[in-house]
Amino acid sequence: MDWLRIGAFGLLILYHIGMYFVPWGWHVKIAAPIDWVAIPMLATNSWRLALLFLVSGYASAALFAKLGGAGAFVRSRSARLLIPLVFGIIVVIPPQPWIELMGQHGYAHGLAHFWWHDYFRFGALDGIILPTWQHLWFVVYLWVYTLLAAAVLAWVPERVRAMVADGAVRWLGGWGMLIVPLAAWLLILALFPDHDETHALFDDGPSHLHYLIPFAIGWLLRVRSALFAAVARCWRAGLVIGLAAFAFVAWVEWNWSGNTPAPDWVSMPFHIARLLQGWATIVALVGIADAYWNRDHPWRTTLAEAVFPFYIIHQTIIVVTGWYLLQAGVAALPSFLILVVATVAGCWLFYTIGRTIGWLRPLIGLQRI
Repeated sequence: MDWLRIGAFGLLILYHIGMYFVPWGWHVKIAAPIDWVAIPMLATNSWRLALLFLVSGYASAALFAKLGGAGAFVRSRSARLLIPLVFGIIVVIPPQPWIELMGQHGYAHGLAHFWWHDYFRFGALDGIILPTWQHLWFVVYLWVYTLLAAAVLAWVPERVRAMVADGAVRWLGGWGMLIVPLAAWLLILALFPDHDETHALFDDGPSHLHYLIPFAIGWLLRVRSALFAAVARCWRAGLVIGLAAFAFVAWVEWNWSGNTPAPDWVSMPFHIARLLQGWATIVALVGIADAYWNRDHPWRTTLAEAVFPFYIIHQTIIVVTGWYLLQAGVAALPSFLILVVATVAGCWLFYTIGRTIGWLRPLIGLQRI
């Protein structure tokens, strides 16, 4: 699971670098967006966050077993998630909306003026709600799911929880690991076909239903390890299904790229294919990790620790670097290379400095020593 988490966050960083180049809206864009970049982006964006919620569910179950009580579990997760969240909102995030306001809305003041006079307005500025958690929405959602899990653990008798877990194992056993979660995702799509993910917590109910499913399955994988046998049975089929579904997604994007509207008949098959691709790929990746990556390496501990600090800082580095590349008129290929180098170097610097200073460690998501 550590290797899955490391790999998923690495892809997330590349994905956010890609956001500088695709036609989709974002904080800062290259002067001439490139339509075809959306295809490799679509290779991951149907499953990368759901996979992270699955891994987080597994890790949360392991932490609960270690701490042995709902209260201690909530206190531990809250300290680990909320302290860096608040630090991120106050210190790390502000350059992102400032650059978006300058580049897309003509904001004329510097960062210090923006932070002091406009950022903490608790309202909208040119349609942007401030202050904001931006990419740290994942931390917010994960904390809420942690509270939900703790409530179940505190209020539902252990005997009832065991019965539910055993029933879920029966449903998910064998091919159920591929079929049941996917059927739940398709039901959510059928009930809320027009919902767009907001990352705003309170108006994002269908997204919560979507992400709670992998979070719960990750938890079940930890408390009922027999489910790994179901993954082992069907992950190869999941890999084939995921690749086939992505082929259709890529075909649609290739034929109706950028802002070109696709015909009405394409819309629902496209969304269904993305869900097929998403869950099938997650099952395949868990199976591959269990079969081939279930081993230690000298770098694993360091990389696993560095993931959260990298996540906190990476998007601000990308947005700031992208802004200066845009102002300098740098072409696409050198921009991509510069963004990769600057992001990796900046993340390592943020992590390396923060991990050596005791009072900084909790602020960047690390435990005190």
